[in-house]
Amino acid sequence: MPTPDWLRIRRSKDGDGRDAAVWSKCPSCGELLYRRDLAANGHVCTRCGYAFRMGAYDRISAIVDGDFTEIGAEVQAGDPLGWVDKRTYPVKLNADREKSGLGEAVVCGFGQIGGHDAALGVMDFHFRGGTMGTVVGERIALLLEAARRRKVPCVLFTASGGARMEEGMLALMQMAKTTAAVARFMEDGNFFVVVLTDPTTGGVSASFAFQADVIVAEAKAMIGFAGRRVIEQTIRQKLPDEFQTAEFLLEKGAIDMVVTRAELKPTLVRLLGYAARGRRAS
Repeated sequence: MPTPDWLRIRRSKDGDGRDAAVWSKCPSCGELLYRRDLAANGHVCTRCGYAFRMGAYDRISAIVDGDFTEIGAEVQAGDPLGWVDKRTYPVKLNADREKSGLGEAVVCGFGQIGGHDAALGVMDFHFRGGTMGTVVGERIALLLEAARRRKVPCVLFTASGGARMEEGMLALMQMAKTTAAVARFMEDGNFFVVVLTDPTTGGVSASFAFQADVIVAEAKAMIGFAGRRVIEQTIRQKLPDEFQTAEFLLEKGAIDMVVTRAELKPTLVRLLGYAARGRRAS
């Protein structure tokens, strides 16, 4: 198959020497990192191990074996509320499209992971903070319905600041929409895995992010519903330093496992292998 457009575009950008922003500073240890070396190391700091937030296409490239067939890209956001503050909603969307190279905050499609056919959805915090609006909800629902028809497992990577305020109640309705899509998918005996990445909060964490057969989290990811400061101001107590980290949630039994980025694909391959053997045995 020909090289997908998204991969061709990303490779051309990676090889463009005119880009002056070729260094990234690690927010954890302060190390100055050459971006190509950072990408080669899975966007993980070579000095301290800090995991940078990954773009959707970089994540897909790291997870799928080869080709990835995207679906739902034609579903694009409108301006249902005519939202206006300092900038209109369409202006914000266009700015994020230009900056991120994405059409929306989630990319969905089909590919193979360790030789296993799978549906894959990846949210990207670089587009509107990964917020879930009508398009995100629709694309995820479309992915789950398509995976249900094909009878293949589904893996969803979450990264979100919550529901999209510019779409108001329509954005909040996506919690019910995605929840119903997950329920239909799992009722047919299909295998569903969610990978929580930094950050996963708000309406996403309160809906499909915690409905999976197996809930995986990247090490040190921030996961919760309300923000830390909001909770502290509400209960008038100081929260533990590790509160809302992946490791804290694992200790409390809210998730199934915490893995480093280097371990992520092998972990998914193993889980998909278990599911395939279970389906054959039944």
